[in-house]
Amino acid sequence: MGNSDIEIAYNAKMENILNIAAKLQLQEEDIELYGKHKAKINDRLVHKGKAGKLILVSALTPTPAGEGKTTTTVGLGDALNRLGKKTVITLREPSFGPVFGMKGGAAGGGHSQVVPMEDINLHFTGDLHAIGAANNLLAAMIDNHIYQGNELDIQPQSISWKRCVDMNDRQLRHVVSGLQGRTNGIPREDGFEITVASEIMAILCLASDRNDLKTRLERIVIGFSYDRKPVTAGDLRAAGAMAAILKDAFKPNLVQTLENNPAIIHGGPFANIAHGCNSVIATKTAMQLGDYAVTEAGFGADLGAEKFVNIKCRTSGITPAAAVVVATVRALKMHGGVEKVDLDREDVSALERGMPNLLRHLDNMTHVYGIPTVVSINRFPTDTDEELEKVSSLCKHHGYAVEISNGWAEGGKGVEPLAQAVINLVETETSKLTYTYKNEDRMTEKVQAIVESVYRGKDVKWSAQVLKKIEQFESAGFGELPVCIAKTQYSFSDDRTLTGAPEQFAVSVRDVKLSAGAGFIVVVTGAVMTMPGLPKQPAAEQIDLSDDGVISGLF
Repeated sequence: MGNSDIEIAYNAKMENILNIAAKLQLQEEDIELYGKHKAKINDRLVHKGKAGKLILVSALTPTPAGEGKTTTTVGLGDALNRLGKKTVITLREPSFGPVFGMKGGAAGGGHSQVVPMEDINLHFTGDLHAIGAANNLLAAMIDNHIYQGNELDIQPQSISWKRCVDMNDRQLRHVVSGLQGRTNGIPREDGFEITVASEIMAILCLASDRNDLKTRLERIVIGFSYDRKPVTAGDLRAAGAMAAILKDAFKPNLVQTLENNPAIIHGGPFANIAHGCNSVIATKTAMQLGDYAVTEAGFGADLGAEKFVNIKCRTSGITPAAAVVVATVRALKMHGGVEKVDLDREDVSALERGMPNLLRHLDNMTHVYGIPTVVSINRFPTDTDEELEKVSSLCKHHGYAVEISNGWAEGGKGVEPLAQAVINLVETETSKLTYTYKNEDRMTEKVQAIVESVYRGKDVKWSAQVLKKIEQFESAGFGELPVCIAKTQYSFSDDRTLTGAPEQFAVSVRDVKLSAGAGFIVVVTGAVMTMPGLPKQPAAEQIDLSDDGVISGLF
């Protein structure tokens, strides 16, 4: 076997999941087995014991070169365990979209992975399928209600609830349904979102318990009546059945790292088009079961970390004790103007030109969000000593602790210096979590605050149609909800070509969507889509299955 991620994973010596559970003092009755190496944890364990310290892992603005945030998260958890800190990592579940598209899986890499990686990346315990089924049950009940007489007087043109599928499929973004006669339904414009961008995914990830889950499902707004009143899933009497579909999906999943340490994986919203964090119940369970819990938020600190603070922390009351921002020499050189094909060549001057991107994310973490932060330089084989020293010295010059992480090649051992830096940070500094805006701010003011203080933009451009929808949402009593900005992950702006650290730009808002059950307003900017498409050469082309059942090409 070789050294690809899946080959390393196949060579892993996994322990029985009962042994992993025992490391967390969980009894057999606390878990439900999914074979020998996966289990569901009783969701009611979240209220057990004293909460440990939470470490949030974020990153600089990502590039096609890859940053290794999940690899760092897994390696950090293993390293903290090596240093005697009982640590549980907690990650998001992978989506088929990236697995078969361009980004790949979400199980870490090299010797810092969670396993069984092929199961985790393909179907896992069926959570995403259950979320899609619950979402599409509501869609079916909406159209059936209209077909059966429309007692709630739903205005079909106002229906915002879309069907979903966990696959990149641009062909489904905009469709017309109900064609070829009344027996096939009422014709109307419709569309699909990818499952991980659905409101059901967000609800599952933000609900504190089963009662909260059902309450959130009931208050989903699917559209408006002809007299402009919101129509909910509760009005359609759909919430009970949806909750039943999600019964098992609501329980966090227990697996292990390559070093046989516990890992909880649950929920998987994207951070560019959703709120980008794993479930509240998984995070709280990890905090209850360990001295330390390590989690990550998707993409850069302007996306996942911003939503982690302003949505997840605001909703759940949790506070990170410290944060890690992952950077790479390769990404910094790209932000400094180097093309991807030239990244293997040493270029210290390009590093210096790219550093403002990293420094802005660090400033956001420490001064905008108020979280003590350490920098992790995720080492790649092509990095030179001079390049690594330059990044380290520049971070130290600006007052940030920094360590080189080598988790891909060495596992937890290669991340021990970073783990010690995190321990030092937690023991010497206090997190002063700060929200970017107030609940009572107008919706336009909340977006403006993020654009100015987090992105460093100047203005927000609103169309008359978007402002009219905002007025409708605020008039209906949803004005105090936080905002979830859907934006390209490749720039602080809404233009993916503006790399580095742009300033004084304007962000254009294309649409707003009410997610009353999740408890936020989705603000769609630029050209971002809630249903991605496949690239010219999808990763699916390289994935195969042998006669003896071995999967290859998965990464």
